[in-house]
Amino acid sequence: MDAWPIGVFASIDAGLGVAWDVIADLKVPTIQLHAPHPDKRNQAAAETFRAQMDEMGVRCTAVFGGFEGESYADIPTVVQTVGLVPEASRASRLKEMMEISDFAKWLDCDTVALHLGFIPHDPSNEVYSEIVAVTQQLCDHCQANGQYLHLETGQETADGLLEFIQQVGRDNLKINFDPANMILYGTGEPIEALQQVGDHVRSVHCKDGTWSDTPGESWGQEVPLGEGDVGMEKYLRTLHAIGYTGPLTIEREIPQDPERQKAEIGQAIELLTGLRESILA
Repeated sequence: MDAWPIGVFASIDAGLGVAWDVIADLKVPTIQLHAPHPDKRNQAAAETFRAQMDEMGVRCTAVFGGFEGESYADIPTVVQTVGLVPEASRASRLKEMMEISDFAKWLDCDTVALHLGFIPHDPSNEVYSEIVAVTQQLCDHCQANGQYLHLETGQETADGLLEFIQQVGRDNLKINFDPANMILYGTGEPIEALQQVGDHVRSVHCKDGTWSDTPGESWGQEVPLGEGDVGMEKYLRTLHAIGYTGPLTIEREIPQDPERQKAEIGQAIELLTGLRESILA
């Protein structure tokens, strides 16, 4: 596959990705898939999805986990509800992520990804060591399935993410870099962060956003690609500089307005196609 195939974040029946029929309309060669509901995570369903993707000429490059009870209403709620950090749901969510890894294997996809949640800043914190241990278990399950585990950026600074990866100590633990999330969460300038963690980046999102008036306390705002504070040309040039050649996966989270979502993703495809041609020429 040529460098920087363009893709979209997609959904079958769960999550905020574009609907299945829109993928064909957009004519993109790759998708990242939000894992479907549990009753669709069996081998028969996976084989049906694979056949549909083959027919459409689409390749699934990552399957993202998400969980019941997660809420992105505001940053404090994310801290309490998202990923493998909340203790009450950690064991059941680990089991669910292992099931998602198995589903991804049936899809012939070598990458599983998730928002891990807000990891404590202090590595000596007891909860920190617990999150390291649960991530090691998930990495080992993915490794047995021939897969990488990608951590979505946003909730940690670049320094914090690098420290965590070092603590986990698994070669198949990588990063899905989302530049807008660094802005939305207020965790760092995305281009500087990308330069810092670049050796670990194995997949990316192309998403844009604007800074909050109180970064880290309240949300920034997600906006159409090219209209925010990321700087898409600089972002792609930095991806080129770190040697990233994988898919450019567009994520635009406005499922309440599917027509607008589809139109804005179409504009994002045009923007990325033009930048790709000029940068890789």
